[in-house]
Amino acid sequence: MSGKEALQVQTLAEIPYLKIHGRTTGALAPVTLFWTGSAIEMNVRASELWIEVESGYDQYESWVSILINGVPVSRQMLTAGRYWICVFRGMNRDAVKNIRIVKEVQAMSGDPGCYLQFHAVKTYGDFLPVEAKPFKVEFIGDSITSGEGVIGAQAEEDWIPAWFSGVHNYTAMTAEAVDAEYRVISQSGWGVLTSWDNNPQGNIPGIYGQICGLLSGTRNEALGAQNEHDFSSWQPDVVVVNLGTNDDGAFHSPEWQDEVTGQIYKQRLNDDGTYHEADLAAFEAAVTKFLGKLRHYNNNAHIVWAYGMLGIPLMPAIHRAVDAYIKATGDKKVSVFQLPNTTSETAGARSHPGLMAHKQTAQELSGYIKSLLIGS
Repeated sequence: MSGKEALQVQTLAEIPYLKIHGRTTGALAPVTLFWTGSAIEMNVRASELWIEVESGYDQYESWVSILINGVPVSRQMLTAGRYWICVFRGMNRDAVKNIRIVKEVQAMSGDPGCYLQFHAVKTYGDFLPVEAKPFKVEFIGDSITSGEGVIGAQAEEDWIPAWFSGVHNYTAMTAEAVDAEYRVISQSGWGVLTSWDNNPQGNIPGIYGQICGLLSGTRNEALGAQNEHDFSSWQPDVVVVNLGTNDDGAFHSPEWQDEVTGQIYKQRLNDDGTYHEADLAAFEAAVTKFLGKLRHYNNNAHIVWAYGMLGIPLMPAIHRAVDAYIKATGDKKVSVFQLPNTTSETAGARSHPGLMAHKQTAQELSGYIKSLLIGS
């Protein structure tokens, strides 16, 4: 290349072959990413590429990772504002690069001002088709599935976005191992019936039908977060549900009182430390009901209830609930899979699974998913 070519600005709507990962509204001007692991992907033949981002927050900032040819090469905090960031420069002009810019942080239900958008790119290169993966996997979960604690030392206890990762995460690793596109629906502290602190509004099933229903505020409403999700647009081959850890936490946490109604909620333990029978039954009923909702929206997917990275106290209840669902419906494409427990050696920040724990989980879970895909 002789001389310096002028970088050409193109909106994302103008880019041929742009691929969007994660639940979105479909809008390209700009593209809004809601969930952890969501991404924009492109194949570009160029020596330099910039992308225009827009980030906002009241408390919790966004972070992104940039992957070039499948390898993470950059991870950065996005401060508030609209500006350009360099994806790469000085590379071989003739080589095609696969670029994926991944949202590292979960949708923040506690910060109505948090959002992440991409407006445009500037380059003097060509865009090429992105090869489709043969499978699709959806992951549903809590802080574990959000990758909380994967980044940072074991001593870290601050609840900040920096310690989250959608890339160094069992979801991304599992999807890569089975050669699948993937999506993540997850929220720290939430469960299938209740959040860790007994708040009944902190349950994933209640918002599953929306694009990103756990987000609040006028901006997120305007961005379409509460809109109904079009499930026909992306049907997974496998749905992995990793919920139950926070439901167990609710049994060991103080009661929660609704400030509006005054009603008190509490998952109770008996005097001997066992689960209160009625409250355990409510959890099991929530599992069974969620399985029905998942099947309604995902007609042909294998549904795997995966549990165990932070202990298995509710595993018997999960087995009973799944068995009850199968018996009632005759649905044979539902199963339970025990995940490897996190140890002192594999733990990360904030007493959560660390990178090694996520790698172990991905290895075991991907093997199981491969057996399901081969048999289907």
